[in-house]
Amino acid sequence: MPSTCKAKQLNGKKYHCFFELTLLVIGGKWKPIILYHLAMSGVMRFSELRRSIPDITERMLTRQLRELEADDLLIRTVYKQVPPKVEYALTPMGRKLLPVLQQLRDWGAEYEQEQGGQFFGEEYERL
Repeated sequence: MPSTCKAKQLNGKKYHCFFELTLLVIGGKWKPIILYHLAMSGVMRFSELRRSIPDITERMLTRQLRELEADDLLIRTVYKQVPPKVEYALTPMGRKLLPVLQQLRDWGAEYEQEQGGQFFGEEYERL
């Protein structure tokens, strides 16, 4: 049985083990999807991300992008022009997540196949 880890804190996140820290940083419904889209596209504008993830609200996308930026997984670049232009890209630490995200995607595809998943509603994205 694993030993109990001491409580730690990093950037306001309290955790006991590295697995818990990882889930605090990239966990949730939207963050892995956002990271995967940025990994596949390189650089994306807010509107491109919004279109590529049709079920996410603008408010939630903004919130998730801010959290990912605060955790140093993406870079937000603002261009001073009219209209304003903002681009998002992964940091080197964010790019290191690509193999993990790819494995999660592959596991989901295998799970869907084994469980007999069916098409429902709109096409989502070719992840």
